[in-house]
Amino acid sequence: MEPAIKILIYIHAFFGGIGLITGIGSIVVKKGGKLHKRMGKLFSIGMITSSLISLPICWMPKHENVFLFLIGLFTIYLVVAGNRALTFKHKPKADFTDKLISGSMLFASVIMISIGLYCQLNAVANGILFTFFGGFGLYMTVKDFIFYKNFSETNRNWLSKHIGKMIGALIASITAYIVAGLGIGNLIAWIAPSILGTIYIIYWNRKIEPKIEKKLA
Repeated sequence: MEPAIKILIYIHAFFGGIGLITGIGSIVVKKGGKLHKRMGKLFSIGMITSSLISLPICWMPKHENVFLFLIGLFTIYLVVAGNRALTFKHKPKADFTDKLISGSMLFASVIMISIGLYCQLNAVANGILFTFFGGFGLYMTVKDFIFYKNFSETNRNWLSKHIGKMIGALIASITAYIVAGLGIGNLIAWIAPSILGTIYIIYWNRKIEPKIEKKLA
């Protein structure tokens, strides 16, 4: 069993590395260009494949980790939802698949928050991480459903949603590299990428806002 687990871990790390490199590359190159789109596709493939492989690993002997399992689900949600955000440029409303993706993550977020609260009440280590990422997931999915409900009024926000979700997935990739790759597992290592990534998302939202207002005018 152990050799099989090692092979899975190597494959997981390989695709995670592809996601990390192309994710960073996609934010460096010109947005909307061919290179950006190609890197975005490679990033999506790398992150989804790596995350899918991580799910069974987290339940294997000596590798049990509920938190990393939930983070894997969170990453898949971010990448899938981030790509589907692009479809809102043309389609008239959210469909069942959009709501299923957001609803599934909403359910997982509630579980993460519940585990986090339980851990903190019982002095279990790293409980705050469950609460932090669960709260982050809850916030994003609630925003999804608000977007779906008011789509006719807010459909211009599809680009903002795409940026937020894809940067969120990149944050997960960088966090995984720091914690698993570099072996730095303190609280700052877990939370710092999310804080910096959020600042970057706010920067881009403000940058695209004047363009949106100009089109509406």
